[in-house]
Amino acid sequence: MHLIIRKLMKNWLKILLALAVIGIIAAILVYVFVYNKPHKNIEKAKAEFTVNADSLFHQFQQNSEFYSQKYNGKVIEITGKISKTELTDSSAVAIFVFSQGLFGDEGIRCNMLPKYFPDARKLVTGQEVSIKGLCAGYNGTDVVLDECSFKTNF
Repeated sequence: MHLIIRKLMKNWLKILLALAVIGIIAAILVYVFVYNKPHKNIEKAKAEFTVNADSLFHQFQQNSEFYSQKYNGKVIEITGKISKTELTDSSAVAIFVFSQGLFGDEGIRCNMLPKYFPDARKLVTGQEVSIKGLCAGYNGTDVVLDECSFKTNF
């Protein structure tokens, strides 16, 4: 009886050791192929859509579910007249305002890449600009573009 229990314990130990090795290999593969995957350079990427800023905002406002599926995660180039900028030491946001809602301005918020902060500081209300960025979606009041760069020369 004692030998049977010992043999079963050895088999369980082998199974547990094999599962541990498989788990370690799986974790390494996830790290190499998923977590450590190089990120897309939005600044250098070709825009998948080119659209007027006003049109983009109103598309999301009319049917956010449909246009979220169309634009979210895609590189978009928008053109329009800038309404204002929000500047801090660590961020610059170019804003296109198209309406007023319960919580204030509604439109498109373009979170600029750090290298474009100086250009964002030069923006003037009403200036026509072209901005390219990654569409992060619509939050009910604003369409948000991340990792934005100016296509307009300053």
